[in-house]
Amino acid sequence: MTSVLYDAPGTRAKRRNIGYTILFTAVLALVVWWVYDGLSSKGQLDWIKWEPFFTSSQPYTTYIWPGLQNTLIAASLALVIALPLGAVFGIARLSDHGWVRGAAGTVVEFFRAIPVLILMLFANQAYADFTNISSDVRPLYAVVTGLVLYNASVLAEIVRAGIQSLPSGQTDAAKAIGMRKGQTMRHVLLPQSVTAMLPAIVSQMVVIVKDTALGGAMLSFSELLASVRPMSANYGANTIASFTVVAVIFVALNFALTTMAGWLERKLRRGKKSTGAVVHAGPGGGLETVGPPVLKVDDGNAS
Repeated sequence: MTSVLYDAPGTRAKRRNIGYTILFTAVLALVVWWVYDGLSSKGQLDWIKWEPFFTSSQPYTTYIWPGLQNTLIAASLALVIALPLGAVFGIARLSDHGWVRGAAGTVVEFFRAIPVLILMLFANQAYADFTNISSDVRPLYAVVTGLVLYNASVLAEIVRAGIQSLPSGQTDAAKAIGMRKGQTMRHVLLPQSVTAMLPAIVSQMVVIVKDTALGGAMLSFSELLASVRPMSANYGANTIASFTVVAVIFVALNFALTTMAGWLERKLRRGKKSTGAVVHAGPGGGLETVGPPVLKVDDGNAS
């Protein structure tokens, strides 16, 4: 029996696939046992090391919640600044003026090529040398600055690619009804490209949340991952338990972001399917929106 995509496996192929499955399962079981035995021999799976997370709120209120707050603050600030900045540079890279394209492209490629950790370290040193920002909040400024510079350049490429992915007929149709380039970008290209760009933008949001941990590793920024060290020291070196709890929180946070983005994408797609409005240039040079034609029924006669 064959399918559209591939030929159905024969008897020998089925036996071979079963053998591969058994071999993979056995290797996976050995790896799991090796990890379990190593952790158990070092006492990392003892209940006493996991008990504080199930019987007390102190680890959460003292260590995890303050770190989570700083993570959310840094990620939110970076996203709020990087998203419009990336949109500006992405659109600038599509400009008809060569000097605008060149300047925007140079900035984007420069900051996209530098690791975000180096940007954070440079920003921290610059704030220390040229500003009077307190050392208590300087790590937050440095982390946000590094995240903004790097992620704005990545988002600029996402915006540029999203706009260029639209059929050229969209731009030609806008020009045909007298739209200027700015009007075409605002009313035709950007609204249509948002849906295409949304998955990549959400992926970059997840990267921003995770990259806040770099500030905790190098700049003593008290983010979520940085709470593991004092928490582990206070609860009998329960390193694995602390890392596991923090990892679960990161997974839940990023899952919430992707779920919300998926809901928003579905809503945008339904909105595009449900509307038949058409934008065209009005007599005064402005834009007018004309709704879809409506079939009226009167006394059984359609008009």
